[in-house]
Amino acid sequence: MGYSPVMGPDSVDGQPRPITAAELQAVIHAERRDEPFLVYRDAEGGLQTVTLAGDVTVGRNAEAALSIYWDDQVSGLHAELNQLGGELTLVDDGLSRNGSYVNGERVHGRRRLRDGDRLQFGRTVVLVRRPTDGQHRATAVAIHAVGAPIELSVRQREVLTALCRPLTGSNPFAAPASNRHIAEELFLSVPAVKLHLRALFDKFGVEELPQNEKRLALVGRARASGLVPGHGPSA
Repeated sequence: MGYSPVMGPDSVDGQPRPITAAELQAVIHAERRDEPFLVYRDAEGGLQTVTLAGDVTVGRNAEAALSIYWDDQVSGLHAELNQLGGELTLVDDGLSRNGSYVNGERVHGRRRLRDGDRLQFGRTVVLVRRPTDGQHRATAVAIHAVGAPIELSVRQREVLTALCRPLTGSNPFAAPASNRHIAEELFLSVPAVKLHLRALFDKFGVEELPQNEKRLALVGRARASGLVPGHGPSA
């Protein structure tokens, strides 16, 4: 059995294991409880859902509530998930050796989590589900995050790469490329760029976010997925 850096243990020829009907049904069943939960693949590649009933430690140690013992990039005590005043947060204040990531961005200290966020510890991706926040919209996100790989056309991949390009440097204030800049780089019309971006928003499960958040969320999920060359927490 191989190991996919984004999806967890894989099943066939190094490809992420597609989500099965039974696994999808388990996610839907967990959503109906209207309690926050996590979705991830275990050491054998099976899809697991874990209800969050309090604070949860994350690490490679067997004593961790979420024990990712199979991933040698995860520290013994790596991070902690806390529930405070109805909010869910991820805390990594230096415990981990390789860092914790939310949608491709490294966490320094505490980070508030939202429905559909992708956490990455070492090579392992864990999906956050808060059904009361997401109005059951994240079943598709679950498929993308821990199931089959996202398939992109050649042009969609080019648009995605151009969108992310300004964030490859060291400028902390950089923003994703504008539609016009993408159009100029790829010799496309602006309406064509918008059309491709709408398809990407849908494929990465960010289409229902507010308009001013979609582009950054798309960049974060693209970087976490490893679909953009030179990006990703494990790069």
